[in-house]
Amino acid sequence: MPKCPNCTKEVYFAEKVTSLGKDWHRPCLKCEKCRKTLSAGSHAEHEGKPYCHKPCYASQFGPGGYGHGGTESHRY
Repeated sequence: MPKCPNCTKEVYFAEKVTSLGKDWHRPCLKCEKCRKTLSAGSHAEHEGKPYCHKPCYASQFGPGGYGHGGTESHRY
């Protein structure tokens, strides 16, 4: 029986959500930063952990910068 990567309890077939190559309980698949419940396939991943696309993943791992654009205003 697979174990949930969040709570480490067994995941039964009826409550299973597969995402990031692992089986999760539906309420355990949450954004690492804001803890919002995510649905399988509609989130981003960084180092094996799920993040909501906006604003958490974008603000932490997306391009940052200042100004109104241009190559000099962003960091990657």
